[in-house]
Amino acid sequence: MDIDILQEQIDIILSSIDSIDQKLQKICNYLQKEVTHYDWVGFYFKNGNKNELKLAQYTGEDTEHTIIPFGKGICGQVAVSNEPFIVQDVSKQSNYISCGWKVKSEIVLPIFVNKKNIGQIDIDSHEINAFSAKDREFLEYLCKKLSMIL
Repeated sequence: MDIDILQEQIDIILSSIDSIDQKLQKICNYLQKEVTHYDWVGFYFKNGNKNELKLAQYTGEDTEHTIIPFGKGICGQVAVSNEPFIVQDVSKQSNYISCGWKVKSEIVLPIFVNKKNIGQIDIDSHEINAFSAKDREFLEYLCKKLSMIL
């Protein structure tokens, strides 16, 4: 995983004339294709004034979890804590929402606009212990860049 190349490609996607929805979908597609341990990549955003997240763009297997209440699962916990959450083995996480039997690890980082958590990027891996400090560093960069266009 070469963070410099990933960041360059994210910058190119974000500077394109595409709509925000198209940019988010391109990010999902690019990350799943280029990072071998990113098996599902998606964005959840706050659903209006409700205390829940709504699935937006994603790539990977379909999920039934299109709405997630705040506090429920990893994504719901990040919506409340406003902190990144890395789960290296989902079988050991009591408040985990299963998206499929293949998922072994998950990383979720919040996206802030004007210091307000508006959503998050959620990545699942079919590997245990898939995520490292490099993943977090890169995804923090991505979320910061996204906060400038959302």
